[in-house]
Amino acid sequence: MSQILREKGGKVGLVMVLLVVVMAVFGPVIAMDPNKIDIPAQFAGPSAAHWLGTDNLGRDLFARICIGLRTALITALLVVLIAMVAGLILGVFAGYFGRLVDGAMVILFDIISAFPIYIVIFAIVALYGTGIDKLIFVMALIFIPQFGRMARTQTQSLRGRSFIEAERLLGISTPRLLWRHFIPNIIGPMVVVAGMSVPAAITVEAAISFLGLGVQPPTATLGTLIRDGYVYLDESWWPTIAAALVLTLITLGSTLLAEAARDAIDPKLRGRT
Repeated sequence: MSQILREKGGKVGLVMVLLVVVMAVFGPVIAMDPNKIDIPAQFAGPSAAHWLGTDNLGRDLFARICIGLRTALITALLVVLIAMVAGLILGVFAGYFGRLVDGAMVILFDIISAFPIYIVIFAIVALYGTGIDKLIFVMALIFIPQFGRMARTQTQSLRGRSFIEAERLLGISTPRLLWRHFIPNIIGPMVVVAGMSVPAAITVEAAISFLGLGVQPPTATLGTLIRDGYVYLDESWWPTIAAALVLTLITLGSTLLAEAARDAIDPKLRGRT
């Protein structure tokens, strides 16, 4: 952590992420009901009663944005966690056993990566309907190849090391060998990739919800808040701007923090995007 905080971007990213996390965790506790309708107060600006104003139905934007942040963070973290675990397992098996297993996994990763994420989501929605569970499944599936390729590369670099050969000669079983030596050495770079994937997952979830194919009302998300504000942009610009600024804050902060962590682990990558 100290190495991350030495980077200017790491400090800024950490402040942004902490602010977002505090809003997501404690905002819904101190805010009013996010679904409470108050028509006379519609499109009110920021005030003591409504810190971030209200939307077209007079609902408190601060409360709804906090709920949207919580939804975005939970969705993104679940997507990245599922993808990381699945990619780690598949990548380690591909890199360790090689040959047919490796070839099959590479082909699988290439097939998944060949389809644009939004096309896959549209297809799943057309077949099975909308829902947060389906969205998480499809997004996790799309994110698996990047974790799988990282795990495969790291495993291949470790497989020929002398201490691995020594462990094999001592009769250590393959599952124990993978658990004791491969996974601990791979998990560090995988966590960095996970950190870089979180803002991407948040952005995808917001885009899909903006199109009405993600989390469904009355649950608030940053995408639906931006969409609802856009519909009434002629009457009030504040709802769209407030939600968009928070989305920018969370994605930019996560990206800066993840890049600082990457640079701390491998200084040779510093400055690359």
